[in-house]
Amino acid sequence: MSDRHLLDNPVWASLTGPHGRFAERRGSALRYPDDVSPFFALPDDPGPPEWSDLAALAGPGTTVPVTGEATAAPDGWEVVAHGAGVQLVGDDVVPARDDEAVRLRAADVPEMLDLVARTQPGPFRPRTIEMGAYLGIRRGGALVAMAGERLHPPGWTEISAVCTDPAFRRQGLASRLVLTVAAGIRARGETPFLHAAASNTTAIRVYEALGFRLRRRTTFATIRVPADVPVA
Repeated sequence: MSDRHLLDNPVWASLTGPHGRFAERRGSALRYPDDVSPFFALPDDPGPPEWSDLAALAGPGTTVPVTGEATAAPDGWEVVAHGAGVQLVGDDVVPARDDEAVRLRAADVPEMLDLVARTQPGPFRPRTIEMGAYLGIRRGGALVAMAGERLHPPGWTEISAVCTDPAFRRQGLASRLVLTVAAGIRARGETPFLHAAASNTTAIRVYEALGFRLRRRTTFATIRVPADVPVA
């Protein structure tokens, strides 16, 4: 019996579970549509056939964000970027809804993309908002902070795109939004989790203060499919 956990391969668990409606597949390789999310996924313990499927799905010369075991790419695949990360789970988080947090809709996407471009919380695309509920706080009519739901393995929901306009930091807006997003997740009977760069110790301390705990250390990488890889 495998002792693997859903969160050990969360993109795969999402695309074969609650986010199956987004899944684009080639053999054993899965991905989100490019305008939804840049993430690709392989099953546990991928071998040459699975990597060949990924090459076919992504296309020769394409850069592919991967996590965990999938960062151990075959010879000839270039590692473009590589970094250490942490995965935190919110078993002990006490959710709290915030009356100032508003649900963000498709009409808000241009402002969301602008905020992401200025704060760099991680990948966010024009249709990322379709992955789950995104909430924001406005000041003077302008969107100054947001957070929302991204990956969705069965029974779990990832909190992501946590960001605040630099002019409004140190006011606790991000923490309030995280707890409000967590309230929606808990209301569905699910558990929140999130990822952060291991080097982002400030954010990790904030999340731990909210009740998140370290579950595992992981690896984030971007790899390039060889331009001459044979595609079946």
